Amino acid sequence: MTDVLIAGSGPTGLTLACTLALRGAAVRVIDRRAAPHRESRGKGLQPSSLEVFEELGVARPLTAIGNSGVVLRKYFDGAHVNDTPVAGGLLIGQWQIEEALRERLAVLGVRVEYGAELTGITQDAAGIRAELADGSVIGAGYLAGCDGGHSTTRKLLGIPFEGSGEEEPAMVLGDVRAPGLSRDFWHQWFTSQGGGILLCPMPGTDTFQLQASPEQGERGELLPPSLESFQRLFDRHARMPGIRLADPTWLSAWRVNVRMATRIREGRVFLAGDAAHVHPIAGGLGMNTGIQDAAALGRTLAAALAGDAGQEGLDAYQAERLPVAAEVLADTARRYERVVAAVRTPGVGTEAGLD
Repeated sequence: MTDVLIAGSGPTGLTLACTLALRGAAVRVIDRRAAPHRESRGKGLQPSSLEVFEELGVARPLTAIGNSGVVLRKYFDGAHVNDTPVAGGLLIGQWQIEEALRERLAVLGVRVEYGAELTGITQDAAGIRAELADGSVIGAGYLAGCDGGHSTTRKLLGIPFEGSGEEEPAMVLGDVRAPGLSRDFWHQWFTSQGGGILLCPMPGTDTFQLQASPEQGERGELLPPSLESFQRLFDRHARMPGIRLADPTWLSAWRVNVRMATRIREGRVFLAGDAAHVHPIAGGLGMNTGIQDAAALGRTLAAALAGDAGQEGLDAYQAERLPVAAEVLADTARRYERVVAAVRTPGVGTEAGLD
């Protein structure tokens, strides 16, 4: 029987899978997506995450691709204001992190099972039974829900996800090419009318991750992300008529959500990463907090599988990580408030986070 079934193959789920597989556990990873994505999403690793990846044997390929010498170049009304080094961490796209983890996991004999959607969970003292959309059932000793902010695992368990959120998007994002724009800097433009746009060169690619406040239509409605809208936002803020954005490979809208699960253990089922907590992206703590969750849960489950941890040991994961999640939510909310104030106040800079 499978020792641990992991739902979700993002950085959290893959980190957990590698952690357990390295300790000899029988692991399966399922994901309802049909295939891996190639979107920059969370775009950086903090030193604590790199330490985890060093132990897993994936830090070297990531540091070979990523950029640790990031310089934030700020502009105001089109004019260069200053350059600020972004201390610590490694700039790299989330898809590249996931790719390195999948390759490491494959060496350990485990491959992600795509197109496998979790639809039901039952458990008893002996283990869990996970029902999938195709009618199949997977038996395992434990289940880890690493399946994101809309976690099916959390919903099936009926665990409340308390907090607040906004219906309207606060930001549009995407991966685009910007031929002619220097890739030596993480560019951030503000104007005297308020608002801003950021283009960050993603290492190992010819694309930039774009972040901006949504564009408003003629009636004040927020427009969905599109290449045409991105270009208008860029022209308004950057004032560089020679730069034409092109070839969007990812378009998204981000909404403010500050939520945390009231518990992250239900018997033999655990939650980690965005399934357990979601928060503003300021400061780059989202993906990195999930990686730390995975490392902690990996230690807990490895001890349980080895017979070194009873119920008290299993409870230790929740006791360790829930307070951390609460502090991260508070920290990122404070950071986000400062970012919003900076965008609304002409001439004020913001902090850039690796997330």
